[in-house]
Amino acid sequence: MIIDSHAHVSAPAELWAYKAVLLASRGSHGRGSVKVTDDQIREAVEMQAFGPHSHMDYINKLGTDMQAISPRPFQMMHSEKPTKIVQWLHEEVNNMIYRETEIYPNRFFGVCGLPQPAGEPLDMAIAELERCVNEMGFKGCLLNPDPFENSGIQPPAMGDKYWYPLYEKLCELDVPAHIHGTGSRADREPYTLHFINEETTAVFGLVNSQVLDDFPDLKIIVSHGGGAIPYQLGRFEAGSIRRGAKDEARLFSNRMRKLYYDTVLYTQEAINLLLHVAGSDQCLFGAECPGVGSQLHPGTGKPLDDVAPSIKAVEWLSDEDKDKVLSGNAIKLFKLDVDAMVKAAE
Repeated sequence: MIIDSHAHVSAPAELWAYKAVLLASRGSHGRGSVKVTDDQIREAVEMQAFGPHSHMDYINKLGTDMQAISPRPFQMMHSEKPTKIVQWLHEEVNNMIYRETEIYPNRFFGVCGLPQPAGEPLDMAIAELERCVNEMGFKGCLLNPDPFENSGIQPPAMGDKYWYPLYEKLCELDVPAHIHGTGSRADREPYTLHFINEETTAVFGLVNSQVLDDFPDLKIIVSHGGGAIPYQLGRFEAGSIRRGAKDEARLFSNRMRKLYYDTVLYTQEAINLLLHVAGSDQCLFGAECPGVGSQLHPGTGKPLDDVAPSIKAVEWLSDEDKDKVLSGNAIKLFKLDVDAMVKAAE
């Protein structure tokens, strides 16, 4: 079985039209809602939209059995004002994801977006997390380390007490948070690069703080292989020794293994390095398919987001460990009852 832990919603155009109205009116027209039929949702998932494929055709072609569906992060506008439009958009996107999981219960499960208005307390985000988990059965959430969206205002580091109320709620609900940036307001650093930089900064901040000690049951997944962390590990390892890590348990390389990492990397060499550094117990298959990697490489003619063959090609990884990465770790972390999900679709 192959479970993609990092995938995003393919939604009817009416959802993004709703966002456009919120931005244009700044909420002055009222909350409104997205009114679409189940058939329109099916069309969004099954119509040709990614080269010659639909979302569903594409994951079938690549052999993906199940996906964690979350919002398209760059669309989620955490830095916009007034804060009510951030809340309204997230609620509608999460509602759309829920409806997709109901239509395709054996293929999709929900990972919600959190309304994190920049500079505001996390009350709104916590309330939406509770709604999505308790009322709609979502299995986790996205967590944006930079709600200011690279605007020049620095957010609190992930080790800051600002985040503790959310960490407490995640532990109470026993669901993972998946670290993923949203937009970027800087031309110099477009969102696709900002994601990587924020993931790197988030891991650095978590590992070098008290968070992992104060919340030993906290489950954090980091997108895109942890950003630059595996590649720059020696630099961070030296820093942990300089700060007084006297035993191996306090080394950066060991503390980073308290986090989880997805395999949305798109090259064999990067996946090899991630698995070597993080270990197979801490890696979840991810392809973000369809998404940024849905392009054919001109040299090989293969789609970049066909990631599963790269996992299977790691010669030093046992078959048992390959199964962990491809599905076992996701089943455990998201507490998936795969048999029940399949049965519900029959």
